Amino acid sequence: MRWNGLRYALFLGCTIPARSRDYELSTRRVAERLGIELVDLNEFACCGFPIESLDQEAALLLAARNLGIAESKGLDICTLCSACTSVLTETNRRIQEDGAVRTRVKEKLAAIDKNYTGSTAVSHISRVLLKEVGVEQIEKEATHKLTSLKIAPHYGCHYLKPSDIYDRFDDPEDPKTLHRLIAATGAQVVSYEREKDCCGGGVLAVDENVALGIAREKLQHVKAAGADAICLICPFCAIMYDDNQRKIEAKFSETYGLPVIYYPQLLGLALGMSAQDLGLSRAKTEALLTKI
Repeated sequence: MRWNGLRYALFLGCTIPARSRDYELSTRRVAERLGIELVDLNEFACCGFPIESLDQEAALLLAARNLGIAESKGLDICTLCSACTSVLTETNRRIQEDGAVRTRVKEKLAAIDKNYTGSTAVSHISRVLLKEVGVEQIEKEATHKLTSLKIAPHYGCHYLKPSDIYDRFDDPEDPKTLHRLIAATGAQVVSYEREKDCCGGGVLAVDENVALGIAREKLQHVKAAGADAICLICPFCAIMYDDNQRKIEAKFSETYGLPVIYYPQLLGLALGMSAQDLGLSRAKTEALLTKI
């Protein structure tokens, strides 16, 4: 089924092309099935988030340049990374509301023959699914209900905060949007202790032991709740829970064996797509796929 007008510039950022191609692949597959056209703009570059704490002006200009590239094509932006979503949305709000910032950005971008007036909207893929497709339609399209699965949601930090820039579309202290999206696939949503905790990725480069310890606690709570998998929507959270899971197990002499799955992969399974089409590694998700 196709919904008219659902056409976005796909912003992949840095982490996804390097370490989370399965997230990209599954998003493209699901978007195509649901009639969402994702347009690749080769001029896109880093969102600016990695250098924001060191040089706010450079981060502002990097983000504004990306926004301007989408604006020049008459497209809004669909993001997959929560950090990219945060910095692009926050920059957009600053340019729209602060005349001095808008003037400064315009002058700086003119030096590289770019411009941005503030008309580009930024939406994470999960919000596109929620607001533009809708939970009811997703439920209708999900003909292969995942009723045998118990799924633990992980929101991460930047998906909802700072909440003002996202127009408070969900409650940052008691979020439910990812719960609703998971439930639309037919899977059982599993609640667990300290559900809103950070993955630890924010301090990984500063203190790996602290970062792994934070991720370990989340893995413990999810395992104790009896979940079959963790479902998330941010590539860096996946690095902590998936890529680093064996390192955590070795460091603390524990075993979790928890599959980590991106929401578009979960949704794709409910739409009847194959694991291969969704970039699901059978080595990591064999037990999950067998249960389905």
